[in-house]
Amino acid sequence: MDVEMMVEALLKSIFILAFFTVGFSYTTLFERKVLARMQVRIGPNRVGWQGFLQPVADGIKLIFKEELIPKYADKVVFILAPVLTVIPALVITAVIPWGTQVTIGGRVISLYLVDINVGVLYIMTIASIAVYGITLAGWASNNKYATLGGLRSTAQMISYELAQGLTFVVPILLANSMSLVDIVEKQRTFWFAVLQPGAALIFLIAGIAECNRAPFDMPEAEQELTAGFHVEYSGMKFALFFMAEYIKIIAISMIFATLFLGGYLLPFEDELVRLVPQIKPVIPFLGPVALIAKVLGGLFFFVWLRATLPRFRYDRLMAFGWKILFPFALLSVLMTAIVKIMVGG
Repeated sequence: MDVEMMVEALLKSIFILAFFTVGFSYTTLFERKVLARMQVRIGPNRVGWQGFLQPVADGIKLIFKEELIPKYADKVVFILAPVLTVIPALVITAVIPWGTQVTIGGRVISLYLVDINVGVLYIMTIASIAVYGITLAGWASNNKYATLGGLRSTAQMISYELAQGLTFVVPILLANSMSLVDIVEKQRTFWFAVLQPGAALIFLIAGIAECNRAPFDMPEAEQELTAGFHVEYSGMKFALFFMAEYIKIIAISMIFATLFLGGYLLPFEDELVRLVPQIKPVIPFLGPVALIAKVLGGLFFFVWLRATLPRFRYDRLMAFGWKILFPFALLSVLMTAIVKIMVGG
C-alpha cells in the first residue's frame, strides 16, 4: 500500500468516526423530537434553535458528572466494559459502502473504506462480540440487577442472532457474493426486500433485539432491574454505553439498507439515467444521500416502535425468538434456495 492510499484510508476512517460520533448525538435529538410529536407534547426546544444544541449540552453535562466506581467492583473490567461495547459498534461500519466511485481533482475515490469479499461474514463476526461489553459490565459491577441485565443480554443475543444470521444468507444467495458492494449492485433491478420481504422483516426485528431497543429492551428494563447492566455507571462511562446503543442503531439501519434496500442506489436509478443522460455524472455523488435517506427511515422505524409497543415479557421474548423468528428465517433461506435452483440462478 503506497502513502497516498494510506492517507486516503486514514481520511476515510476519520470521516466515518466523525460521522458516527456526531450522528449518534443527533440521533438522540431525532428520537426525542419524534417521540414528542407522537405523544403530542413539546420535545427539547430550549438549547439552541428548536433544541438543536441539546446534544451538545447533554455531552457537556456527562463530561462533568462525577465518575463513580462501586467499592467491590472489578475495577479493571468495570472501566474496560464500556470501551469493549462501543468499539465493535464503530468497527462494524468499516465495510459498508456509501457509494461507488467519484472523481475529485482528477483522482478517483471509492466511497467505501474497504470492500472485502467476505464483508457479510465480517459484519456477523463483529456483531457477535459486541455483547461481551454489556455482559462484563453487568458482572463487574458486583450488583445483582446489573448481573441479571448482562445475562439477559447474552441470552437475547443468542436467541435473535441465529435468526439474523440466517437472514444474512438470503442476500448472499440472491447476489452470489458476500461482498456488500456486489450485493448492492445486484439490487439495481429489484431491492431484495421486494424479492424476499419476509427475510427483510425478520432481519429488522432481530436487529432491534440486537440493539436492546424497545420492545426488546430487557437488559435495561427499568421497572424490573433499575436500569439493568449499566445501573452502576455514571459520567463518561455511561455515555459510552449510550453512544454504543445509538451507533448500533445507525449501523443496523445502514446494514439493513445495504442488504435489502439497495444501499446507495437511487430508486429506479438506471431508468433515471436513461431518461435524463445529463444526470449520469452526478449520480455517484448522490449515493451517500440515498443511503442516509434510507437510514433515516430505519431510525424512524426504531423510534416508532419505542413509542408504540410495550416491553415484552421475558419468557415471551425468548419464545418469539426461538419459536417464531428462527423457524421463519430458516424457511426464508430454504425458499430462496429452492426458487434460485428452479430459475437456474
